[in-house]
Amino acid sequence: MIDLHYWPTPNGHKITLLLEETGLPYTIHPVNIGTGEQFRPDFLAIAPNNRMPAIVDHDPIGGGEPISIFESGAILIYLAEKTGRFLPADARGRFEVLQWLMWQMGGLGPMAGQNHHFARYAPEKIPYAVDRYVKETNRLYGVLDRRLADRQFVAGDHSIADMAAYPWIVPFEAQGQRLEDFPNLHRWFDTIAARPATQAAYARGAEIQPAPAPMTDEQRRVLFGQDATTGTR
Repeated sequence: MIDLHYWPTPNGHKITLLLEETGLPYTIHPVNIGTGEQFRPDFLAIAPNNRMPAIVDHDPIGGGEPISIFESGAILIYLAEKTGRFLPADARGRFEVLQWLMWQMGGLGPMAGQNHHFARYAPEKIPYAVDRYVKETNRLYGVLDRRLADRQFVAGDHSIADMAAYPWIVPFEAQGQRLEDFPNLHRWFDTIAARPATQAAYARGAEIQPAPAPMTDEQRRVLFGQDATTGTR
């Protein structure tokens, strides 16, 4: 059994996508990031960066004591290796997937995240910042669109590279993007959205947070007012 510490954000959805695809049994433990549950000592013991998702696998690879893993990319790799699915075993195929996973982790996710912050959540709208991140998100959509021009999925067969990228494309309207401008990405997006595992994963998220409410000042403080002392006092 896998304990998944989760909230329905793009990074959280990555893990439920893979768990639903593999059929691994798991239990969701909600971590409400708007109320500061990511700073609880029991959560910090498995996720010292005070970010979800994190997992605890009670039947780990190789046996032995339960293993805890934080960072969504590391979790995807671990679960792919555990099941022998969605990450090729041969070096060429494996690193084709891993480089696109790293592209998402280092590019698409952080840039789209800054896009969300400055366009939707920042108390002061800074035109330069909004324009900077909307354009960079647009550039990254273009990279993905060109990649998908001659292939069905991002890297070979359906893989953790697709599962990592897809949740960050879901809020495309909030990112100031139009899928119609990226026909290859649009086709890929519709293909992933139609998968039964994708629909099941997003349904699990909706059970926990049926409809996100407008962010309060206190939630904004919790999410965006952190420094090195946050959660230690």
